[in-house]
Amino acid sequence: MAKNRSHTGDGPSQRQLRVGELIRRRLSDVLMHGDVHDPDLNRLSITVGEVRTSPDLRIATVYVMPLGGEHREEAIAALARNKGELKHQIAKATKLKFTPDLRFVIDETFDQMDETRRLFSDETVRRDVEHDEDD
Repeated sequence: MAKNRSHTGDGPSQRQLRVGELIRRRLSDVLMHGDVHDPDLNRLSITVGEVRTSPDLRIATVYVMPLGGEHREEAIAALARNKGELKHQIAKATKLKFTPDLRFVIDETFDQMDETRRLFSDETVRRDVEHDEDD
């Protein structure tokens, strides 16, 4: 018998969004305060942009970006190496029945924003946009 869900569509449920934000905030705090005892991780300033959870809340994909966009591979490696401690920190601060497995990836939205800014600063694009606004 199928479960009756109040959520329809392909997007994340409210529960997925709440849990993702809870994890994002906790990870941001842990990384900001250097609560993990790894000098390689603590010397990097890492922004946690978003956390997306799987529908069953067993996997959390954490989108991160080191300050300035440099040392990306190093940041991902340090986070992965400390995954157990980070998961423990999340478990301590939340009331989740299961703490999701953490998977770290680079947050590409920063690069996309830079590309969008570059496009809008292009003379041809700016001229087209201004022309559309005049109509």
